[in-house]
Amino acid sequence: MTANSLDLNPRTLGTQPGKREFSVTDEYQYNRSGAARWIISHLLRYKPYLFTFLTAALATNILFSALPRLTGLAFDEVLKPTPSAQRLLWLALSALTIVVLRGFIDLTNSFSVETLGQRTERDARQELYISLLGKSQTFHNRQRVGDIMARASNDIRQLNPMMNPGVSLITESIMAIIAPMIFISTINPQLLLAPVLFVIVYIFALRRYVRQLNPVAARQRMQFGELNAGLNESISGIEVVKSMAQEEQERQKFVRNATQFRDAFVEQGEIQARYLPLLLLGFAMTIAFAHALWLYSQGQLSIGEIVGYMGLMGVLRFPAFISIFTFSLVQMGLAGAERILELMRQETEIDENRGGYAAPMRGDLRFDNVTFQLGEGADAGTVLHNITFHAAPGETVAIVGQTGSGKSTLTKLVNRTYDVNEGSVSIDGVDLREWNMESL
Repeated sequence: MTANSLDLNPRTLGTQPGKREFSVTDEYQYNRSGAARWIISHLLRYKPYLFTFLTAALATNILFSALPRLTGLAFDEVLKPTPSAQRLLWLALSALTIVVLRGFIDLTNSFSVETLGQRTERDARQELYISLLGKSQTFHNRQRVGDIMARASNDIRQLNPMMNPGVSLITESIMAIIAPMIFISTINPQLLLAPVLFVIVYIFALRRYVRQLNPVAARQRMQFGELNAGLNESISGIEVVKSMAQEEQERQKFVRNATQFRDAFVEQGEIQARYLPLLLLGFAMTIAFAHALWLYSQGQLSIGEIVGYMGLMGVLRFPAFISIFTFSLVQMGLAGAERILELMRQETEIDENRGGYAAPMRGDLRFDNVTFQLGEGADAGTVLHNITFHAAPGETVAIVGQTGSGKSTLTKLVNRTYDVNEGSVSIDGVDLREWNMESL
């Protein structure tokens, strides 16, 4: 795919798009200044679902972190010379209530984030489709059909798993770090030493992991587009392939593209194999246990508090473990989103001119020194040169010429499939470029 006429200027939320041949009156405007901002602008369209998801994720992790604390309190009660059966019953019922309540909140959480994922994919697909309909024929002539199909299908499909489970589990991971910290501080603020050290190192390790993963994810999406485009061209042009005996060359090209696509996945696996946070958590658990035992020897902790503390440290295993694949899903989604935006940002040469001239047509057609070229720069080829003629209303004009002489091109200039390079085409004395496209 060529990048000629790429428009990389940021488009902020609520701004009107550039030139296009087709538009929808009530079209929602998204922020196309970057992949992340584009996705966020899609999510902000459904604020109630977003708020419900974030609230439910926080509540779920607070309740989950409360269980180790209750377990620690139960240990302390059991170890007393005369345990209170009433208090133990209260702790057990509290734990049961938390488990049941957490189940209901989990359902709400799953419903909200699944709705966000499905609607983001649907809206992005509709936005891209409207954008493609608004592009000129010249734009579509430059594109590889297989690559557009890869972006319109597979790249957009990546947005759904990016949201759920990707963003969903990352959000829960953040909550699963905050909630245990709060409960640990209620036991003994000194116990925050090990988890805080772990979180600091974890953030640096995760940042390095994401930086390594980002270019690989982008290359995966690009290679998938190349693979799809090459396959589409081979199948659609199978008659030429057969007549020119190019089967072996096409097979080699496909194998080369497939190998590069596979290599990107292998590289992703190598990066994931070097994932460090799980190892770091093991060190953190060891330091935490040693620190807790030292505080116990100083008489600052009870056995139950140690049990509760280690249970809360165990909660940190969720973000450490889950990040290995959630961030890869997010990176794949962002890479796909960037490819979608790259396509939508490309300017079209012809505008619908919504405020242009519109009136009932009489049919007075005039070509005045029209010159038209297909292609750009050195690849441009002159199709029509200094064409002048007039067709009055009701008059029939015969256009005769050899195949490829430009007869069909004349008709495409009349309905503005293409615009002329020099001269003008007018209907009823009004230049076609002044007409409203829908009226024309």
